[in-house]
Amino acid sequence: MINTSELGEISIGYKYLSSIENRPKITDTKDAYDICKLLIDPDKIGIQEQFVIVYLNNSNVVIGSCIAFIGGLTGTVVDIKIIVATALKLMANAVLICHNHPSGNTKPSSQDITLTKKIKSALELMDMKLLDHIIITPFDTYTSFTQEGLL
Repeated sequence: MINTSELGEISIGYKYLSSIENRPKITDTKDAYDICKLLIDPDKIGIQEQFVIVYLNNSNVVIGSCIAFIGGLTGTVVDIKIIVATALKLMANAVLICHNHPSGNTKPSSQDITLTKKIKSALELMDMKLLDHIIITPFDTYTSFTQEGLL
């Protein structure tokens, strides 16, 4: 006979560390870039790819963020399940993703485009929106998938 104390248990919760009124709101691509630029480690922007996720509520106010994946000079491995699971736990309505290109090239690679499509599809299954994918460089330049018509 199975005892209930032998079963796994989870809990779902989220605590705001600051008032929602004080959190940044994304209204355009420049806002998205500014937030991503704050999150990417400036000491590593030119040597390691970092993949940042920003979680947003229905008003596009930031409810959470993290540097989720760190790789090498030319790439990083991104686990879509982690992006979606965290978005679900935060009860996010939208997600903004960002990564840096240490080379300074803002042009999305074919892998960037494929990954973005997969993330967008996975989020849509949960009625969440992929707001944008921003590629930033060490030279204060960036590309927005939304502005480029890639999203």
